[in-house]
Amino acid sequence: MRDKLWASASEAVSDRISDGMTVAVGGFGLSGIPSTLIHAIRDSGAKNLTIVSNNMGVDGKGLGLLIENNQVAKVLSSYVGENALFAQQFLEGVLDVEFVPQGTLAERLRAGGAGIPAFYTPTGVGTPVAEGKEVREINGTTAVLEMGIRADLSLVHAHTADLEGNLRYRLTARNFNPLVAMASSFTVAEVEHVSPEFLEPDSVMTPGVFIQRVVHVPDPVKDIEQRTVRERA
Repeated sequence: MRDKLWASASEAVSDRISDGMTVAVGGFGLSGIPSTLIHAIRDSGAKNLTIVSNNMGVDGKGLGLLIENNQVAKVLSSYVGENALFAQQFLEGVLDVEFVPQGTLAERLRAGGAGIPAFYTPTGVGTPVAEGKEVREINGTTAVLEMGIRADLSLVHAHTADLEGNLRYRLTARNFNPLVAMASSFTVAEVEHVSPEFLEPDSVMTPGVFIQRVVHVPDPVKDIEQRTVRERA
């Protein structure tokens, strides 16, 4: 078994991150985000980054940390509503934002991972999303051409990994992580549990061929974006 385990998040990314890179990051809100790896990117000081992620976390948490540290030049995202500083920088013209419909973002990442350079989708036709893009009619359906996404570096969070980098996710923390893991030629995964034995093949959600490095984070902080409670019956 090949051992892809690294001692720390900072060591796992220090020689892979540099100014101007495109970084794809898994997670949805604060669920399933590679928070320790995000901290490592912040501490690296890399600037002018392009971030590909469903959203940019919230102020002071998740990818919001990179916004606060002025490390991000451009974002490809489907939702920005929970991050006030992100919205402010966008409205002030400090941050370049490419809004991508959520399903289209998922498919652009999947296409990039599968080696598909582009695809047509009806989503976004007749809206600002389609501006400047090729539009054509296919079997009676008007569709817009969207490009597959290939990042320089991908960061993901998983529940369990073996030393070969095979990954298993837990519940909704799976979200964008499998797609992000495929969408670059170099992926680092932070995981809560490391198995000394190979994971059962039927339980592998991301094969280790897509993972170059694994960081063990046994007790990660799992922030809740919006805590909603009700009185017990």
